[in-house]
Amino acid sequence: MIKTALFGAAGKMGKTLVARSVADSDFQIVAALDAPDCPSVGKDAGEHAGVGAIGVALTSELPNDVQPDVLIDFSSARAFDAVLTLCTSRNIPLIYCSTGISDEQVAKLEEAAKTLPVLRSPSMSPAVNLTMKLSQIAARALKDSDADVEIIERHHRYKVDAPSGTALKFGALVAKEMGIDAFRCGREGVVGPRPHDEIAYHAIRTGDDPGQHTILFGMLGETLELTVKSSSRDSYAAGALQAAKFLVRSKPGKLYDMFDVLDL
Repeated sequence: MIKTALFGAAGKMGKTLVARSVADSDFQIVAALDAPDCPSVGKDAGEHAGVGAIGVALTSELPNDVQPDVLIDFSSARAFDAVLTLCTSRNIPLIYCSTGISDEQVAKLEEAAKTLPVLRSPSMSPAVNLTMKLSQIAARALKDSDADVEIIERHHRYKVDAPSGTALKFGALVAKEMGIDAFRCGREGVVGPRPHDEIAYHAIRTGDDPGQHTILFGMLGETLELTVKSSSRDSYAAGALQAAKFLVRSKPGKLYDMFDVLDL
């Protein structure tokens, strides 16, 4: 059984992850963490997630006598330092799922991964990561064509970063295959003809949409669109638990991602 700590356990994704962990006999939740000012601190994490009491209270600190096999973070970039410090100081393998972190913070994860199993992915969804691989294949095949690349992403009204980390990852993968190094976010005014060698991002925020991404390759006479849609947060939680099973068997030495988990 994998002893699991959850960071951001009181949030929407955290509650989904609690519920999925409780339903999976391979996991035992040993800690449910959130910010000190979270109004749910002190409540039973299972009751808060709607699955009944599990005997683990939401807390702001990891008890000294608790040593998880893995910590899964679904909080926010604001908690990056606290999460990384906790895992490196207590030697806890880390699955980092939050988006909106800087290049400097990614470098810190890469440094930590030299001595600690660390996995980072802007999306834990297996289907999203498979679509990323398909986008790479498409970009490689269309590298020498006249394809224009646009990335459209939709998320709920509460998402604080744009473009999404997943959209940026799509863009980075496609850009590497096609040799593109110019990017833009949206368009406004008289911008002139579209430059061929750029990738454009468009972010939509509406309602409670858990996430949609479309990668559009537009040529003269035909268009290829790759679209992946989430209907709930369950796919992200399922992917995170799959990643946890992978990471507890892995050694330090590289910063893992979902491509490693899915063997893509």
